[in-house]
Amino acid sequence: MRYVGINVNTSKDMEDRLLKKIVEAIEDNCKNVEVKIYKDSIGLEKKETENLELVIVLGGDGTILKASKYLAKYNVPILGINIGNLGFLTETESSNFIFSIRNYFKGKYYIEERNMVQCTTEYKGIKKEFHGLNDIVVTKGDVGKTAKYDLYIDGNFYTKLSSDGVIVSTSTGSTAYSLSAGGPIIYPTLDVLCLTPICGHSLRTRSIVLNHKSIIKIISQSENAILTVDGEEINFLENVKEFLITSSPYKCKLIKLEGEHRDYYSILRNKLYL
Repeated sequence: MRYVGINVNTSKDMEDRLLKKIVEAIEDNCKNVEVKIYKDSIGLEKKETENLELVIVLGGDGTILKASKYLAKYNVPILGINIGNLGFLTETESSNFIFSIRNYFKGKYYIEERNMVQCTTEYKGIKKEFHGLNDIVVTKGDVGKTAKYDLYIDGNFYTKLSSDGVIVSTSTGSTAYSLSAGGPIIYPTLDVLCLTPICGHSLRTRSIVLNHKSIIKIISQSENAILTVDGEEINFLENVKEFLITSSPYKCKLIKLEGEHRDYYSILRNKLYL
C-alpha cells in the first residue's frame, strides 16, 4: 500500500472541486494507494505524517511555506500545484494537474532539496527552536520607532544596526521579504544565508551573503522585539532580545517533474516582471 497526502488551502478551493479531481487522478494512476486529506496544514504535525511518500499541496507559496516546516521534519517531499498568486515554489498550475500526477507515478521526476533556516532562542528558561523555508525576521514592536540591533557573525562583532528590523533569508527566501528590503536574488539551490537590514538608517547599510555554516546572533535593544518565521508572527516571546540564527538541519524536498519546462529564470521573469 502506498500513502499519499493532499494538503489543500481551503480559501483557494472552497468547494473542494479541484481536490476531488486530484483524488480521482491519483486513484486512476495508482490502484494500491490510500489518500489522506489535510486542510490548511492541520494534522501534518502528527507523527503519522512520516508514513506518507508524498504530499500534494494545493495552494500558493504561503501554503507550501506553512506545510514545509512539518514535512521537512518527517522527510516527506512536496508536489506543489498552484491555485494561488505567485507560485514560486509550486511545480505546476492547476490546469496541468493530470499530467503532473501521471508523471509522478511513472517515476518521471526528481527531488530538489532546499535549505532552511533555524532560529534558537530562550523563553522563560526554556530553549525554543523555529524553522523556516524562506526567512527569519526580527523587528521592533513599537510602530514608528527605530530599533537598534547588535549583530554578530561566527562569534565576531559585525555591526551595530539602526533599522526597522533584520531579515535572515535562505536562497529560496531571497525573492520574498528580503528582495523587498533591497536584498539580492540568489539562485534557490545555493546553500547560503543572506542577512538584510529593513530600512537601515545609514547609506552604508547593505545585505551580506554568508556561508551556510555561519552562526548569526541578533541582539535587540528593544524590549518588544517581534520574531516572525515565514510570515508567521510568534506571539508568545515576550521580552526576548537575543536570537541565534543558523541553517536548519532540515531540508525542504520539492518534486520536480520531467517535461514541466519551468526553469527558474522564466519563473523570475514572469513572476517579478523582469
